[in-house]
Parts: sequence; C-alpha cells; structure tokens
Amino acid sequence: MSPATPSLTPAAAARPSIASRILSITTRYLLPLACSILLILWMFHKINFHSMMAVVRHGVRYDLLILMMCVTTLSHIIRGYRWGIQLGAVGAHCSLMQLSVSIFGTYALNLLFPRAGEVWRCLYISRTKHVRLSTVVGTLVGDRVSDIIVVMILTALAFIVAAPQLHDFVVHYALGRDVIHLVDNPWLWTGIILLILIFYYIAHAFSTCQTIRRIDGSLANLWLGFRSLFTTMPHKWRYLWLTLGIWVCYFLQTYIAFFAFPFTRQLIFSHGTCFGLIPGLVAFVFGSFSMAVPSNGGLGAWNIAVMFALSLFGIDKVQGAAFSMVMWSFESLMLIILGIFTIIYVTSTSSRHNTTPTASPDPSATPSHAPQD
Repeated sequence: MSPATPSLTPAAAARPSIASRILSITTRYLLPLACSILLILWMFHKINFHSMMAVVRHGVRYDLLILMMCVTTLSHIIRGYRWGIQLGAVGAHCSLMQLSVSIFGTYALNLLFPRAGEVWRCLYISRTKHVRLSTVVGTLVGDRVSDIIVVMILTALAFIVAAPQLHDFVVHYALGRDVIHLVDNPWLWTGIILLILIFYYIAHAFSTCQTIRRIDGSLANLWLGFRSLFTTMPHKWRYLWLTLGIWVCYFLQTYIAFFAFPFTRQLIFSHGTCFGLIPGLVAFVFGSFSMAVPSNGGLGAWNIAVMFALSLFGIDKVQGAAFSMVMWSFESLMLIILGIFTIIYVTSTSSRHNTTPTASPDPSATPSHAPQD
C-alpha cells in the first residue's frame, strides 16, 4: 500500500509562493526604482547636465530654500494634527509629537519604498495605542480622500487661471495638438464607456471571486472614510481649516522656491502672472499629479512635470531642470533629517515602554502594562 500523500498545513497553505514574493518585491520596490532611474535618464537626455549645474552655481538663494524646508516641516505637523482628529474619533488619542513623527516617518520612508510610509504609520499608531489596524487604516482613507478633493479643486482653478498659457501650448506645440485630437476622438470615449460596462459586468458576474470582493471592500472603505468626514467625525470646521493650512504650506514651498532662482523670480514681477501666483499654482498642481507615478519620492516624474509647467511661462528646459532638481533635493534632505529624528524618537520611546518592572516576590503577581503616552 503506497504511503498517503502529506497534505499542506493551514500555515503552509497560507504562505505565499516564491513567485508571488518575487512579484510583490518587484512591484513594490524594484519597479518604482526603475521608474525613477528611467525618468531621470530621459530628462538628462533632453538637457545638458553641465549647463544645469552652471545655473545651480550662480544666483540661487539657498537661505530661502532653508525657509522652504521649515515650511515643509510645518505642513507635516499640521497634517499630523489633522489626522489626530480622526484618530480621536475612533478612540486613538495621540500626542502631537506622536502624530508628527508618524507623518515624518511616512514621507521619509516613501523616499526609499513608495507607498510603504502609509503602512508604517498605521502600524505605528495601531501598536502604540493598541487600536485595531483596520480602524486606523479607515481613518487614513478619509485623510487621503480629503486630499483628493483639494487636488481636484486646485486643478480646476489652475486650468482656469492659466487658460492663456495652456492655449498657447496647444497652438504652438505638436504635443498639445495631439492631446486635443485625442480628446476629440469619439473612439476614445467609446472605448472608455465599453471598459466601464465590461468592468461592471465582471463585478456582478463574478461577485463571489476573492479579487472582486477585495475591490468591493476597498471601495466600501473609501466611501466610509469619505462619509465620516461629514457625519461621525467631530471638529469638522477645525478639520477644514487644518486642511487649508496643509495645502497653503504645500503651495508656499513652491512659491518660496520661486524667489530663490533668478529666472522664476522674474515671473513674480512679470505682467499677468498675479505676482507669480499663477505660474506657482500651475507648477504646484502639475507636480501634485505626478506623485501618482510610482517613483521614489516623486523623483523623475515630479521633476519632469514641474519642468513642463514652467515651460508654459517661458522657462527653458535647463532652467526648469535646475529648479526642479534643487527644490527636490532640499525637500528630500528635510525628509531625511525628519526621518532620522523619527528613528531616534520611536526607538527611545519604545525602549522606555518595553522596560519590564522588577520581578515581584509573589509568584502570582501579574506585571502591569507600561503606561501609554
């Protein structure tokens, strides 16, 4: 009689295969890195690196770039304080320092591993405050939905105030004309409608499929996070004011950088730019959209988007590359400094909380938990 074939244990069955691990690592880490490298190589293929460095070495106000770094830090602190309103509504009451370092660590980690920062900050708050991870993730959904709404509003505003520059781009550049022809093509919209109908059919025909159920769950969490902003969350007006403060700081980062370079400083005093607010808004919005591209801290995608936005206002490719690379470098330097601070803070506080008390002579005594912040 042949021996029975051993069956997989539940733990072994749940363990991901080697192929799935390789795919996960490639998607999360290698693909963003490759995307950043390719975009940077493409950008420097279009410009002269030595000419860009000559622009960087002459006339740049580095004191203003340091001020920009301080504004970056302030925006992260405000974002942390705003997230604390949502966390408090689900029983996770955090100190301002804990909220701030959660944001510092998020953006610092995203420099190395895109999208990993959001996972880390949810884990950090969940473990520090002993709150279910799914609950913390739900607050993050609402946090991101509010940002999407602001980006949509700013995008509409940018297209309105920069309509003459966008019109000139469409008229004088072949790429602009190609975009218009693509938008006017009825087959494009027919294809989009067909894709929506196909997705709708698949979602209903295979509603029991695990992948479809996962997508449905993600969409449901997105809706619940959005709805909580207007229903269950307290201090709604404070949340709105903090949201405004975050995005004002984001815009100020770009606007302050305009003063640091002689060619963008000219835009501030040029006729029809509203003291540089219009080109600053356009560069800021284009840069915000580029962050959807999976790259390390927006490297490559953000630089090219800002270069294109500045070109609408007469800034050449070399100057645009110098502006974007210097601004990105100073922003990244600030994130690295904040990341180091986060490591020191998290390490010191976790070691203090994990210190066990001296053993009691009574063997039945139960050690007490370390106090929370």
